[in-house]
Amino acid sequence: MMAEDESAFRVSLDRVEEGLAVLLVREDESVRFTLPRSLLPAGAREGDILEIALRRDVAATEEARQRVAERIARLRKKSTE
Repeated sequence: MMAEDESAFRVSLDRVEEGLAVLLVREDESVRFTLPRSLLPAGAREGDILEIALRRDVAATEEARQRVAERIARLRKKSTE
């Protein structure tokens, strides 16, 4: 069972062109996207069905937001000096 902050779907590997893998979403093959071939699993070939899983990285997101907020605070402080 997937957590609330996770999603997974299947794609078919349509073709590889100039180092990019063209993937078609199985539920609606008019939806396509590309990834660098290097991100595919070893041995993946045209016609293979692949599962893509996405997860929100809440901790990394919060860290990034904190870094941005700190930078903004430093910039604001410099502009008032």
